[in-house]
Amino acid sequence: MTAPARFTAPYSRIPAAVAAAPHGIAALPGAVTKYGRNAEIFGEGDEAEFVYRVRSGTVRVYRILSDGRRMIGSFHFAGDTFGVETGDEHSTSAEAVTDCEIIATPRMAVSRRAEADHAFSHELWQSAVAELAGARKHMLVLGCQSALERVSSFLLEMAQRSSVGGVISLPMSRQDIADYLGLTIETVSRTFTQLTERGAIEVPSSRTIVLRSQAFLRQAA
Repeated sequence: MTAPARFTAPYSRIPAAVAAAPHGIAALPGAVTKYGRNAEIFGEGDEAEFVYRVRSGTVRVYRILSDGRRMIGSFHFAGDTFGVETGDEHSTSAEAVTDCEIIATPRMAVSRRAEADHAFSHELWQSAVAELAGARKHMLVLGCQSALERVSSFLLEMAQRSSVGGVISLPMSRQDIADYLGLTIETVSRTFTQLTERGAIEVPSSRTIVLRSQAFLRQAA
């Protein structure tokens, strides 16, 4: 199998227990393609021929609004699946945030496996439920929370996904974070400063966050 030149489809996150072992979706064969930072994996409107898994790196899934603004709907890390569409075309676009290795599995192969394997079909259902729950939570963040609440929620989310010893290494830029949270980049930077002054975090570099008080972040979120 040759890797597709460009990828195509929205997303679905594999539960942690599934991603930990090479079975189910993670065991399906696929072509591995490397993407450089900011390279497009698939575009909105592209044919949705494949389901994708992040082998390494970070991916952003987004849409461009009618006024030209970018709205990032999700970030995907190693072990995550994305590009699972219900229609024939992608409703979103996806790009590599960092250098990435992406595994592309033909959508038809996934569909046939689901029809023949009840356990595999159940795993897909779990992934869809996890995606829906994440989308609902993100919608509430955008619709109901202040800038402080949004940034605190984001840091707690990243802490669950990528922190080591209370240190978060952020692969995404401040602009990415702003587009994910529906804020301006100036507001994101100002809120990081506010959290630093309150002793909740330290920011030794633009891509590193040291968590000093997750309790404060949880209360703020």
